Amino acid sequence: MTDPTVTRNLTLDGRDEAVILFGPRDAYLRAVRDALGVKVVARGDLLLIEGPAEAAGQAERVFGQLRQVLRKQGKLTIEDVRGVVEVVRGGGDPGRNVTLTESGRGLRARTDGQGRYVQALRSHDVVICVGPAGSGKTYLAVGWAVGLLRSGAVKKIVLVRPAVEAGERLGYLPGDLVAKISPYLRPLFDALAEIMDAETVKKYMENDIIEILPLAYMRGRTLNQSVIILDEGQNATAAQMKMFLTRMGLNSKIVVTGDPTQTDLPKTVRSGLADALQRLKDVEGLAIVHLDQADIVRNPLVTRIVKAYEEDAPKGKRPPG
Repeated sequence: MTDPTVTRNLTLDGRDEAVILFGPRDAYLRAVRDALGVKVVARGDLLLIEGPAEAAGQAERVFGQLRQVLRKQGKLTIEDVRGVVEVVRGGGDPGRNVTLTESGRGLRARTDGQGRYVQALRSHDVVICVGPAGSGKTYLAVGWAVGLLRSGAVKKIVLVRPAVEAGERLGYLPGDLVAKISPYLRPLFDALAEIMDAETVKKYMENDIIEILPLAYMRGRTLNQSVIILDEGQNATAAQMKMFLTRMGLNSKIVVTGDPTQTDLPKTVRSGLADALQRLKDVEGLAIVHLDQADIVRNPLVTRIVKAYEEDAPKGKRPPG
C-alpha cells in the first residue's frame, strides 16, 4: 500500500531563526529534502513539508531537533543537519543497540536527542553531554563504554565523579577512605549494576579493568585504550576540568556529563563544565550534545515534576534534583 502524501506546516519564531535553520543559500533545507525525499518550501517564517506521511513526519522531527540544537548552540553546521537526519532515519538510534545487559535486553537510545548523543559517542573522541536528571546522560555513556570493553576496542573503563564536599565532610564519615567516598560514587555503581551482573563488576574492579574513583585521583595519570567518563561535570572547577580532559592517552575516549544549572560549587567558583562549554565549543573533533525535558526517560511523572519546578525557577536556573 502506497504511503499517502501529506503536508506538514511548521511555523518558526521569526526570520532570523529561519535564515539560520535553512542554511547558506538554503543548503540545510536542500540536505533534508534530498535525504528524506520530501518537498520543502520556505515562505518567510513558515515551512511547508510535503511528501509521503512517514518521510514528512521524519522531516518535521528533523527540523524540530535542529531548532533545539540552534537554541542551545546559537548556530548550525551541515554536520549537525546530517547527524540529525541520520538519527531520525534510524541510522544513529533509536533502534540500534548501544550494548546488551547481562539479561540480554538491548540498551538503546529512546529519543531523538539520545540518538544524537549516541551518534556523537560513536564518532568523536571527546563528547560533552549536558541535560536534566533522567535524560540518560550517564547511563548511555556507561552502556556504550561497556560495549567497547566487551568488543575489545578498549581495555579499561574509568568512571569519575567530583567529591565536592570532600574537604568539609568526608572526614566526619565513618570507615576507611573507600567507605567515605562511596556515597559520591554510588550512582556510577548503580549504572554499571543495570548493565553487568554484580560478579562481573566485582571481577573487573579487582583486575583494574573498571575503576570508579573521585576526580582528584585522576591527577598525574595518562590512560591509553580507555573510556574515561566524568559524571556530574558541573561540580568540577575549571582547573579540574582541564586536568581531566588532558588525561586522555592513545586510543582513548572521554565523556563528560552534567547539568550546568545544578552546580554544588561555591557561588564564587566558576563551574568547569560551564567554562568548557564556552571554551571548547569550536574545537574540532569534540562534540557537545544538549538534551532536554523531551529526553527524560524515567517515570513520566519525573518530566512533569521537572517542568513544574522549572516554571518557578529564575531564568537560566534549574532547582536541584
